[in-house]
Amino acid sequence: MGRGLAALAVALVATVSLAGPALAHNQLVSSTPADKASVGTGPSSVELTFDQPVQAGENLNTIVVVGPDGKGQWQSGKAAVRSNVVSVAMRPLGPAGDYRVGYRILSADGHSVSGEIKFTLTAAGTGTPAPADEIAASADPATADSDDGGVPVWVWIAGAVVLLGAGVFFALRVGGDQT
Repeated sequence: MGRGLAALAVALVATVSLAGPALAHNQLVSSTPADKASVGTGPSSVELTFDQPVQAGENLNTIVVVGPDGKGQWQSGKAAVRSNVVSVAMRPLGPAGDYRVGYRILSADGHSVSGEIKFTLTAAGTGTPAPADEIAASADPATADSDDGGVPVWVWIAGAVVLLGAGVFFALRVGGDQT
């Protein structure tokens, strides 16, 4: 019985310590304009750079720029993907204040990744936000909140422990006595 417990303990330690890294979702590494930056004039586009390529395709990736009032949208058109850079053209900005850039992309591993950066426009521009019909026309069904359907990691760990324990038990039962 002692040998069985020792074998199980060694197997558990090996399973946990030798486990490889999980596939990671894309991470935002930089943006133009930079997060929390102050700009004197509105940018002509917003670019988000990720650590891995982003999956390209119709309605897979979205960038939405919301102005200081929280209502108007300032992006123009749909997001474009070039390897690990996702960008969208901008309308001329209007009031000075904080602008939020929300994004949702399809990660290299197939999971959606979303987040937000902010920048401050220090001098008011003359632009107006996108009309409601333009926003509705570019609405993206992929941006609806949804569960990514992934299985929690603890389920895989518990399954591995059960299988490992069953294997050790079976090996000890079938192995017979060494007397």
